[in-house]
Order: sequence, then C-alpha cells, then structure tokens
Amino acid sequence: MDNTIEPEHTPVLAERVAELLAPALRQTGTARQAVLVDATLGLGGHAERMLTAHPELRLVGLDRDPEALRRATARLAPFGARFTGVHAVYHELPDVLDELGIAAVEGILFDLGVSSMQLDVVDRGFSYARDAPLDMRMDPTTGISAEEVVNTYSVGDLTRILRDYGEERFANRVAKAIVAARGRAPLTSTARLAELVRDAIPAATRKTGGHPAKRAFQALRIEVNGELESLRAALPAAIDALRLGGRLVVMSYHSLEDRMVKRAFAAGASSTSPADLPVELPGTEPVLRLLTRGAETPTEAELTSNPRSASVRLRAVERIREAA
Repeated sequence: MDNTIEPEHTPVLAERVAELLAPALRQTGTARQAVLVDATLGLGGHAERMLTAHPELRLVGLDRDPEALRRATARLAPFGARFTGVHAVYHELPDVLDELGIAAVEGILFDLGVSSMQLDVVDRGFSYARDAPLDMRMDPTTGISAEEVVNTYSVGDLTRILRDYGEERFANRVAKAIVAARGRAPLTSTARLAELVRDAIPAATRKTGGHPAKRAFQALRIEVNGELESLRAALPAAIDALRLGGRLVVMSYHSLEDRMVKRAFAAGASSTSPADLPVELPGTEPVLRLLTRGAETPTEAELTSNPRSASVRLRAVERIREAA
C-alpha cells in the first residue's frame, strides 16, 4: 500500500464550503464545542481546512473506503482528539452520532461521487480510460462488484440501470451487447466493457459528449455502491441532526444526485400550512433556509486549478426551526 498522505490533493470548492459553514461553526458566547461532520471524508482535504480554520472545532469524518479513511486519518493526526474517523456510509449518520454520544451538530458536509484516490488507483476499476479489473466498490471489503453486475443481471435490469442511473439513450442496445458478450466469455476488464459500450452506441453519436462509456461506468458505479439509496436516506437524517442555526452543504456531480438534494432542500424550506389559509399555522413554518440561489457551479479560477470540479453543483441550507 502507498503510505503517502497526499498533501497535493485539492478539495473541490474549498473556499466556498468554508465560507458557508463558518457562521455555524463559530460558537461565540457558548461553552459547547462545535461539531462538524464530514460525511464523505475522502483524503481529508476539506476536513484539514476546517480544523485549521476553527481551532476549537471537533470533526467527525465518515468514509466507506478503508484506504481513504486510513490516509485521511494519517493526514489529520496532528489534530489529535479533535478528529474522529469512522468507517461508515453516510446514511449511517444517526447511528454514528448515537454511538459517539453526539445529540446534534453545527455543520455537515457531503462531497458526493467518486473520490480522486478511487479514480487514480487503477486497480479499483472506476475508470474507463485504463484497463483494470471490473470492481468499482468504494468499500472493496463488502458488496457486489461491477463484474458481478455485468455478468449476472438480466437485459431488463441492465437497461434500467443504464437508463436511470447513467441517463444513457441507448441503454437497451448496450445491455443486449453486454449480455451477448458475456455469453461468449465472462466480462472481467474495464477496457473490454468500455469497448463493448462504444461499439454498441451508433457511430454518429460517439462524436460528441465525451467518452461513450462514461455514462455506463457512472451507472454501474451507482448501482454497485447503492449511492442514490444511501443519499435518499442520508439527506433527512442530516437535516434532523442539525442544531438550530446549523448548516448543511452538499456537492453533487450528476443530475440525479442534484435533483434529489434540490427536492429535499425545497421541501424543508417550504411551509406545510394549507395554501388557502390566510395565516401560517404554528409548527408549519419552514425548517430550512436556502443559502444558495439554485445550485452554485465552479468559477473559472476553480476550473483552472482543479479540473475535476467541472461537474460540481453546490447547494446549502441553514436550520431555522426545531422539529415540531
């Protein structure tokens, strides 16, 4: 294993994330230690920045990837007991906080999608650009791999995954090509799968939109890791975990995630009083205040310094009312 701490890793939208979270983490006038949950710790870039900026802050970092957690823990070791790393998926947030004896927190950060480390380590199988075993598990110690998915799922299930998670126009054609190919020999290679997808998509369509296999690889990764199901459970849990005045920041990297975040935030920022009443009923006021106007995108400067930020969409909210 590579033991480097990855100091060159650049977290996405670091300045904006710090700016949005700061008001909730400044516990002026209270003896309570502010707590921030980094629900997708990765290599610890955002966590390091926040711990440095807020000397009294306690940070709980979650990651399902044991190797990412190990590297981040090494990186954040200088902060001592102010950092707690936990091997967990973000939908497990309530259980993590309960086990740590934390009733509520001042801030939560989600930086969704695949991490830089997972893309860069070839044998993890996330990239269509380099040949590797078909794995794609964020936690390689558990769950099904992409190899199992492409070699065992029916045409119908593969079509659904490619269409719903990858927004692939030619989902059925690609699914049929996969099933036909595995009938001759099991699919075990990212390069072979990328080739199959490319050949299944009409030549005229391949000329635009990047690599033809991009959408298929995204869809398989989401299926293997149960990403949308985890996010669907994690968003209400995160909102519930916020103290009054606490803030939640979410960075998404594709439309399915962003749509889910947008709906959850919009629901929390809306009154639940019947629309035809002249006054708002007590206890039906919004629970959240939107901190961003729509989804924020990276600046030109961010894109130049960190090209992997190109598809990011950032949304943030503040808790303005306790639950009824």
